[in-house]
Amino acid sequence: MSDLMSRQTLPIGQRARVLEMRDVLKVFNGNVTALKGMNLTVNAGDFISLLGPSGCGKSTALRLIAGLMQPTQGRILWEGTHDTGDLGVVFQEPTLMPWATVARNVFLPFRLRGKSFASVEREIREALSLVGLDAFADAYPRELSGGMKMRVSIARALVTNPRLILMDEPFAALDEITRQKLNNDLLALKAKIGCTVIFVTHSVFESVFLSDRIIVMAARPGRVVDEITVDAPYPRDMAFRTSAEYAAHTSVVSKALLEAIGEAA
Repeated sequence: MSDLMSRQTLPIGQRARVLEMRDVLKVFNGNVTALKGMNLTVNAGDFISLLGPSGCGKSTALRLIAGLMQPTQGRILWEGTHDTGDLGVVFQEPTLMPWATVARNVFLPFRLRGKSFASVEREIREALSLVGLDAFADAYPRELSGGMKMRVSIARALVTNPRLILMDEPFAALDEITRQKLNNDLLALKAKIGCTVIFVTHSVFESVFLSDRIIVMAARPGRVVDEITVDAPYPRDMAFRTSAEYAAHTSVVSKALLEAIGEAA
């Protein structure tokens, strides 16, 4: 994890490529087009939000990148060599093992790769420290709040030092105060470790606060209709949330989303 701590995010336009989706098509059951002609380049240090209505292929795109399914046509190309440790995934539900401690839940990706707990305990403790849960390593999921459970899930996703973290509406089920707090925590984490993130959301406000690139998608068929750059500097805080700059960005993104919904109607 020490390498992960030292990553720095370069300005947009100077970042090294991580992966590329090239003209990706995904058809289910032979006749349902979930995703059509998707092109996306992901660069090191990007925080990309996939924003759009239900059925626009946001989660399908994440599953394709994760290798949980294969494209019907098109290609997903990783830069350089690629293995399972390159990817961390955070789902909408924390999906923790209730019988295992917090530390043992974070250990799971290493366990699946045949490593012993003792050999990676330092990395596990460091990941928990990054999400503010170092004092809860021996607690069980039933003892945690919803926000704390999601922090465990984030620690589990980043513990292997992945090149890319995929987050599928991770805060959607949380109350607004907890959601904003985790948004703040996620950006603080990004500042510390320079992670690359693709984040699925339905929220214009969340996408503008978190992202430097917003991919707006339309449904039927799922496709990209716009890309918007949020060039506000990091770190972002409550002052940014209440600024004229934030309001201007949300207005632009809201207009693009309404147009995308109109295209799908």
